[in-house]
Amino acid sequence: MDLFELIAENAAYIILGLTMLIIILFVMIILLMVKQRNISIKYKRFMQGTVGKDMESVLIERFSDIENLKKEGKELHEEIRKINENMLITIQKVGIVKYDAFSEVGGKLSFALALLDKNNNGLLLNSVHSSREGCYTYLKEIIKGESFLELSKEEREALYRAINSDNYME
Repeated sequence: MDLFELIAENAAYIILGLTMLIIILFVMIILLMVKQRNISIKYKRFMQGTVGKDMESVLIERFSDIENLKKEGKELHEEIRKINENMLITIQKVGIVKYDAFSEVGGKLSFALALLDKNNNGLLLNSVHSSREGCYTYLKEIIKGESFLELSKEEREALYRAINSDNYME
């Protein structure tokens, strides 16, 4: 049996198979044309934009915005660095002790107040209230957590509280 004879005997099946293949390809072409049309519509809508700008000007504007944001970010970073630097020398630690300076005067109207920075440098205020004579306030300098002047029990306690407070910025 020859190839031509085989084709001649099965010609109807071959024609039917090729017809089915053509129909399938035709359906696929129609689907691809519909998809291509949808993409083309979306592309035209995208390129027109909402205000009619062309794509190049939109991209240039966006890149300009990005550069401005980078510049502002650097400026903010520098400002934050300066603020952090200044925070190291501001009062961050506080210790206070209220007490009765004299036994006949009640109400704990006297106080010792320690105000320190991160490095335990600052001042200590001691306000002694006496009902007869008024109120006296004393100031002592604190350097690295120590005073060169003698401290009272209340002043030492206020200084201890300030040094050991943990509400300061690292």
